[in-house]
Amino acid sequence: MRRERSKLLAILFFLFLFIPKSGICDVWIEPYDDYEFACGVSGGKLILSANSDPKSFNPIVAKETSTTQITSFLFEGLTKVDPRTLEVVPNLAGKWETKDGIEWIFYLRDDVYWSDGEKFTADDVIFTFNELIYNPEIPSSVRDILTIEGEQITVEKIDKYRVKFILPGVFAPFLRAIGTEILPRHKYEPLVREHKFNFSMGLGSKACDIVGTGAYRLKSYLPSERVILERNPYYWKKDACANQLPYLEEIIFIIIANAETELLKFLEGEIDYYSLRPEDLAVLGPRQESGEFKIYNVGIASGSNFLVLNQNISLNPQTNKPFVKKYKLDWFRKESFRKAISFAINRRKIISIVYNELGVPQYSCLAPSNTLFYTEAIEKYPYNPPKANILLKTLGFKDEDGDGILEDSKGNKVEINFFTNANNSLRIKMAALIKKDLEAIGLKINFLPLDFNNLVVKLTATYDWEMIMIGFTGSIEPYFGKNVWSYKGTLHAWNPTGKPIDEYEKEIEDIFNKAARTLDVEERRRLYGRWQYIVSAKLPFIYTVLPYSLFAVSDRLGNVYPTVYGGAFPETERIYIKKGRK
Repeated sequence: MRRERSKLLAILFFLFLFIPKSGICDVWIEPYDDYEFACGVSGGKLILSANSDPKSFNPIVAKETSTTQITSFLFEGLTKVDPRTLEVVPNLAGKWETKDGIEWIFYLRDDVYWSDGEKFTADDVIFTFNELIYNPEIPSSVRDILTIEGEQITVEKIDKYRVKFILPGVFAPFLRAIGTEILPRHKYEPLVREHKFNFSMGLGSKACDIVGTGAYRLKSYLPSERVILERNPYYWKKDACANQLPYLEEIIFIIIANAETELLKFLEGEIDYYSLRPEDLAVLGPRQESGEFKIYNVGIASGSNFLVLNQNISLNPQTNKPFVKKYKLDWFRKESFRKAISFAINRRKIISIVYNELGVPQYSCLAPSNTLFYTEAIEKYPYNPPKANILLKTLGFKDEDGDGILEDSKGNKVEINFFTNANNSLRIKMAALIKKDLEAIGLKINFLPLDFNNLVVKLTATYDWEMIMIGFTGSIEPYFGKNVWSYKGTLHAWNPTGKPIDEYEKEIEDIFNKAARTLDVEERRRLYGRWQYIVSAKLPFIYTVLPYSLFAVSDRLGNVYPTVYGGAFPETERIYIKKGRK
């Protein structure tokens, strides 16, 4: 086996070297608008990959995709977004009604059971919102979204299958926001009372301790090896032929930190799905004709890739020292310094070298794929090193000793520690190019890749970092990023103090509050357009590039309809193994 793999790696290396970039785009399969799910057959396994271990199985406190990519299979909300139309549709709530947009009554399904066989009722909804999401002792990111100008939504039980939500005012994203995961009261209320919930549902939990209404439930977890999910025998959904969903018996996540290994396993048929890097088309494109898999292009990715500089002005309570050295904080806090970095980044080169021309420069906090709210009316920073040099000179930076590294007015070398996640080969390549670009304008960059979960800990807990490159997943509704954009938010990465350090943060807070309270779509577009402009002008995040979303999926799977916002498997419960395929 090792000899065969070595041989295959040699072939891959040869292909990467000698297959030209031209003509690669011809292997794309264009997305299609209309499709219907077929009635599948039960049985079989779907084998996927994960770039790192999850941090826990707790969806309420999760802040990283390594956790949510697993918990999304285990838990559900009252509503969901149709991956085809992007409209809000019923889920655990069969229907809802409102007369004024303030009071909403949700009618829960009476045929839903938890994965341990207990009945799902209104008590679970009340518990999730009142004792978990709105519990100040629990660090829930959803609380930021469901707090409207400082006021919480009142959630009341009407009867066993009806719940009333009373909003502080009109809240435009309400139906989308209410799709947050519901957790069972009977399972987790004791942990809340004992103040243990934050640390519950950890990686050492027994499978029976993770209880949801999702199509799958946890079967086992082997650290650094795999997560196995099994079919939830109590799942409530049925297909058009009245067959109970899901079809698959198991979903197995194999933890693969290295993209080359992941590609190899996909080519050998050991995993069923692979998120393509552009250079992979040279290998996968010609192989597509074999009929073993299909490649899907669903358009420009919906998320973001950006640099962020640490502007945390507070002291570390552990050491009583600043999280960032004062003279470096002075650099990072200057808007012109951040703009100089943005002008120094050669985004076109990144697109060419890293993404094989399959990407676009990013300057906005929204992706162009968000056709509802994206605007071009923003500040842009095309590659311009001379302009970057002028900005730095204006700020008083000079290379006094001629060693190629700038010093500030007090003689401090402009040296920055730069982190990104080690298990993302594309970001590693991007970081290498950005390091070179920034060193060309006189900045010394110490680049160190980190395990993703460690990176998240630095960003959200220990705050011991200077510059990080990371990305956020995208959403149609900008308000769902309020935990990032509100200065009170739990993911306000550049300033986690909970207080505004710049006036523009107050304006963004006001924009999000106003956008939440208006139902007029055009006014919401105007507000979110202003937000995009502020972010582009002030640069708390320095955006880089966005790739196209490319998926390769095994052809043994039925009901595969990838979408930009739903990913390769937007409705995994409907995926099945085709007859005659193992």
